[in-house]
Amino acid sequence: MKYHLKSLLYLFILCSPMAASAQDPLENFLQMPAEKKNVKATFKATKLINIQTNETIYKNEMDFRVDHRFGDIAGNGGGIKNFFGLDQSTDIRIGFDYGISDRLSIGLARAKGAGIVTQLYEGNIKYRLLEQTAEEKTPVSVTLFGSTTIAAVKASTDPTAVNAYSEFQDRLVYVVQGVIARKFSTDFSVLVMPSYIHRNFTVFGDQNDLFAVSVGGRIKITKRMAFVADYTIPFRDKDKKAYLESTYGNQFYNTLGAGLEFETGGHIFHLNFTNATAIQESQFITDTNTSWLKGQYRWGFSIARRFSFDKKKAK
Repeated sequence: MKYHLKSLLYLFILCSPMAASAQDPLENFLQMPAEKKNVKATFKATKLINIQTNETIYKNEMDFRVDHRFGDIAGNGGGIKNFFGLDQSTDIRIGFDYGISDRLSIGLARAKGAGIVTQLYEGNIKYRLLEQTAEEKTPVSVTLFGSTTIAAVKASTDPTAVNAYSEFQDRLVYVVQGVIARKFSTDFSVLVMPSYIHRNFTVFGDQNDLFAVSVGGRIKITKRMAFVADYTIPFRDKDKKAYLESTYGNQFYNTLGAGLEFETGGHIFHLNFTNATAIQESQFITDTNTSWLKGQYRWGFSIARRFSFDKKKAK
């Protein structure tokens, strides 16, 4: 018995320095500040209905996206005669976005274009400047988006036409946007987005530079479905707007879109309604001439599919 007590005493004496030395790292670990965690998936896709979100494509991933807009459901241009717009297509866009890094993505797209200016080719870049953090140190996410669009439509010989291009640079339109987003909970996210559009060439009497503000949101309904909506207000000069509406007979309206978002594993699928006939920012912000109140809204959809080229992630 005494032998066992002596053995335990010796063991305690030997282990005491080790226990004391191990205590310091443990205390240091417990006292370390919590690791900064970025809020993920503020939105499920890179776009809501008409506008951009703060989301970018992760490194070595590619996002393939198809957007489609049909014709007017109601009003003078809608009804059963064109099967509530399904017999018509106002715009179609096919685009590819690739992640250079987790914060930076680039994209290429081709759109039919709405109205007279058609055959649009777009190059864009998107950079995640700030990310919202869980501990509220950074309360919002900020993403910058920029694009250049080229209109390949044949130039008109009418000098007053919107496509009376005399030089190549007349076909270019530049868009710069800043997406400020916040995820309030797993079920609710909102964003505000100021935009600046510069058109090298416009119809006579219109302005080359235009500012706009958009708001949008996402409300989760079920695990795989959410309600999404966005609204865009362009700030056109009052005198120029009055001149254009009186001369060409086109009214200008704010853009409103609303619909449902479905997540199906590898796909993000949107079913939506909007008064915008065009899909490109270079067109729907500056030239939405159709109104919800006149029945000039249309059904549309988008399909986004993400592909990964990262072999490590694939394994």
